This record gives sequence, C-alpha cells and structure tokens, in this order.
Amino acid sequence: MTTYDAGMAPTTTSDVPFRQGECSIEATLAVVGEKWTFLVLREAFAGVRRFADMLTGTGAPRQVLSARLARLVEEGLLRKVPYQDPGQRVRHEYRLTQKGLDLYPILIALMKWGDHYAIEGREPSVVLTHRDCGAPVDLRMRCSAGHEVESPRQVTPRRGRGARRLP
Repeated sequence: MTTYDAGMAPTTTSDVPFRQGECSIEATLAVVGEKWTFLVLREAFAGVRRFADMLTGTGAPRQVLSARLARLVEEGLLRKVPYQDPGQRVRHEYRLTQKGLDLYPILIALMKWGDHYAIEGREPSVVLTHRDCGAPVDLRMRCSAGHEVESPRQVTPRRGRGARRLP
C-alpha cells in the first residue's frame, strides 16, 4: 500500500511503521512541546540566567515558570548554578547544558517559520547574525554525505533499528 504525505515522496507504509511511544518527535514533544518551555529556552539562549529576568522576558506566571525550570533541570536541558548577591540569600542561575544547546536549531527553525508565516509581513523583532562576519544566520539541512537537502520531497523516511512492525 502506498501513502502520500504533505508533499513528500511516496513511501510504503511498511517503510514507516511508527507506533505511539516509538516516535522521536513524540518523545521530544513530551519534554519540550509546550509554549512556556520554548520561551524559557529562548531566554536561556539569549543569555538570561536568573529567575526574575526569565519571569520578565517570558511573561510567564511565576508558578508556571518555576515548574518549567524545574522540568528543564530534571530533563537535563538546564543546570542550576548557585549565586549570591551581597547581603542576599543563595539563589540559582539556570544555564544550558549540551543537551539544551542541541535544541538551538529547533528554536531557529521555529523562529524562521514565524518570521515567514506568523508575523504576517511585519519585520522580525530579532535578526540572528554570525558573530564573526555579521552575515544573517540561516538554517540548512544536509545529508551525512554533505548534499544540501532543499525540500521534504528529497527525504525518504525509512524504518530505523528501534521500530517495530505494525500489526
């Protein structure tokens, strides 16, 4: 049986036998798939580390931000680092781990999509540039052989080692 999916090349269902719980996208969304989580990560990538600054930057309710930070620490995307201002109690900053840093391309892809579709012709409020030369940053897909992949039509989903056959 052949299926066609949103502009992708035809594949057979036997090539794509995903079940709930086996899909990497689903597993990722279980960790980060919520608005406040992405806004916390946006702030962390911008260098914001302290709770009060994240509260201001995200606009999240205090309890929501506290819960999101705790979850990101629990999942290993952020780590807590103690600090103490003079005359104050010990508090914690939140810093990205390598696991958190590896989400950067996802945030950039969301931002680029939003720049193109969600802000409806208005100018973006943030433009990312390469620190060394000042050129705009772009996101590209490449295969492991180095070929640029310009469209989902150039990608073929195949069964991975962790997949199980559908009944």
